[in-house]
Amino acid sequence: MSSRLAPLRSLLSGVRFGKFASVGAVGAAFDTTTFVVLDQFVGVPTAVANAVGIEVAILVMFVVNDNWTFASEGEDDRRSLGARLLRSHLVRAGGSTLQWSILFAVLVVYEVGVPVSVGPVDLWPIFVKGGAIGIAMFVNYVFESIFTWRVHE
Repeated sequence: MSSRLAPLRSLLSGVRFGKFASVGAVGAAFDTTTFVVLDQFVGVPTAVANAVGIEVAILVMFVVNDNWTFASEGEDDRRSLGARLLRSHLVRAGGSTLQWSILFAVLVVYEVGVPVSVGPVDLWPIFVKGGAIGIAMFVNYVFESIFTWRVHE
């Protein structure tokens, strides 16, 4: 019975979750900055800007998580690193799909808009993206912990 609860126990580490959330904040900053620059200043379509922002964040967060949050997990060789990076991308595809779906539903399907601007920057898409990132973070934490870094092993 206790071996079946090992993944759950390992998820309850407040220190690890705090680190993961901190790294998530860094990733959210990279994601949102990339999104805003591409979407509102370069003129890249919103969907493309969102995808590029997500990928930039995934790569930044992987590097920081691998070297800090989960530094004691996994082997240091290139093959293990590559396997973790691949698993991380697969796991984050779920969180990214959730984030993407929320952003798409609110901004495109339902066309919910709240006029909030600072100069030339429309803040509403940033608020929606921030909320979507927060929701996806919890999904990512669970699956990254279990499948990417295998903290329960």
